[in-house]
Amino acid sequence: MGFFDSEVVQQEAKQLFEDYQSLIKVGSDYGKFDREGKKIYIEKMESIMERYKIFMKRFELSEDFMAQMTMEQLKTQLNQFGISPQQMFDQMHTTLERMKSELEKQS
Repeated sequence: MGFFDSEVVQQEAKQLFEDYQSLIKVGSDYGKFDREGKKIYIEKMESIMERYKIFMKRFELSEDFMAQMTMEQLKTQLNQFGISPQQMFDQMHTTLERMKSELEKQS
């Protein structure tokens, strides 16, 4: 069975994408959130980034041809912006840490 034939993989990918899209949509009002709302948003984004990192690692470790192709396509797309997948996660982490720091200054 191929990597993408797995119902678990399909469900996880769908849920991760939906959770991320929903959080991004809500995040457009981030500036209007109270302190607690911002804290919850940051925690949820960290959780999604961790889930995404694990999901990508599964692609990387899979011997399935389609999983390997998907990983290569992602690397190629990110390379067009001059970054690697690890740099993408590092930048996301830095952004979330900056958001936390700004939040602490407000208290």
